[in-house]
Amino acid sequence: MSLVDDLAAAGLTGRGGAAFSTAVKLRAARDHGAALIVNACDGEIGAAKDGFVVEHHLDELLHGAALVAGRNRGTRFAAHRGSRTAALLAAAGVDVLEAPDRYVSSEETSLVSLAQGGLARPMTKRRPFVTGGRDADGRTVRPTVVLNAETVWRIAQVDAFGPTWFRSFGTEAEPGPRLVTLAGAVAHPGVLETEAGVPFADLLTACGADPDAEHVVVGGLGGALLGVPDARECRWSSADLARLGASVGPGVVDVLDPARCPLDTVGRFLDHAAGETAGQCGPCMFGVPSLAAAWHRLTERPSGAAADEMRRVAGLLPGRGACRFPDGVSRFAGSALRTLEPHLAAHAAGPCPTQEVGAGVRRA
Repeated sequence: MSLVDDLAAAGLTGRGGAAFSTAVKLRAARDHGAALIVNACDGEIGAAKDGFVVEHHLDELLHGAALVAGRNRGTRFAAHRGSRTAALLAAAGVDVLEAPDRYVSSEETSLVSLAQGGLARPMTKRRPFVTGGRDADGRTVRPTVVLNAETVWRIAQVDAFGPTWFRSFGTEAEPGPRLVTLAGAVAHPGVLETEAGVPFADLLTACGADPDAEHVVVGGLGGALLGVPDARECRWSSADLARLGASVGPGVVDVLDPARCPLDTVGRFLDHAAGETAGQCGPCMFGVPSLAAAWHRLTERPSGAAADEMRRVAGLLPGRGACRFPDGVSRFAGSALRTLEPHLAAHAAGPCPTQEVGAGVRRA
């Protein structure tokens, strides 16, 4: 079988968050002679798995890139400017596409724009850029395929060990080994190799999550805030996490510090998002900062009206930007509003329950 056939049989999907079929993407790339960009930016908050692949599996990554590129020359490896990952790639002698260290700069179309002489800002697609053509503003776009670093590494593994080996990990719907970054209030932060279908509780145990932790962010700014008890009842798969409004996404699990008010932590996430906009479309320039401001108004004076306003602003963001960044932030904010409803009610009735606990012996 061809490499595309092997990838289709393996069921490999992108590990950057979208989980799109790698075989379909590679077939289109070959049909249109697309250039390859390997995205090793770790653009999500807390993400570290791209850097892990570059540092520990560079030879396999380069082999995977060669398999994808075939006879096409000019493969580029994207990494944030000044990062350790960029330095490691440069030392390996590959062509490094250095992206600004901003959230949306590592988005797929931002990297395509940067590689073709533009700014590292998202472009609105008329059709997938793997086919080339023009963007919504009429700019010519050469055929380009962007694949996450872990995805390219997995391509090399499928080539070396075959689809049957790959499918011996994970679930029928989400096959293969996969990396997850474990961060936050944990004793052992870092990157863990795991697979879809394992109990979420096993991930928390593996990283030594704070036993008093009550909340966890799955998927970063484009993900969801979950209660730890609910998360523990799930398995690490998009199919199972979907019942909580979450997915595996880019593979980031951030355990929130139980000594800090979760409303404040969510506010920090949203403030960060507001500062990371590309500054070129309304939902990003105005919508995300407005969402952060609405959250702060809600947490300062919790009320039904403030919660309704939060939902209204969040509802204005999805489907209107040049990229999916506003959609993801809206989804994250909505999950926080649902999960932290009891905490908001406690704030409305009296002092912050987290601060009350913080005044006790354990965290004195």
